[in-house]
Amino acid sequence: MNILLAAEGGGEMAGMGMLGMLGYMVLIFGFLYFFAMRPQKKERKKLQEMISKAAIGDSVLTNSGFYGTIIDLSDDTVIVEFGNNKNCRIPMQKTSIAQIEKPDVE
Repeated sequence: MNILLAAEGGGEMAGMGMLGMLGYMVLIFGFLYFFAMRPQKKERKKLQEMISKAAIGDSVLTNSGFYGTIIDLSDDTVIVEFGNNKNCRIPMQKTSIAQIEKPDVE
């Protein structure tokens, strides 16, 4: 019975169905943009701004969880000194920095 109804009025219903489906797709894309892509883009921009303001002597937290102090900077790499002994200096990419804390100036 449904096959007969679909065959008789299929032209009008198919047009509304496609329009409704397109509306749902736009709604889902809008939802994903405002709740998934947009906040991630803001966070990435904030992180890039923080990394661009890095300076020698700043304390950093790396993505791997190590705390250290910046002792040298270049375009895309940074040399970080870990621990109290002055022999543990590791070059790493700037993108591996998760957090930067400026030293207290007194």
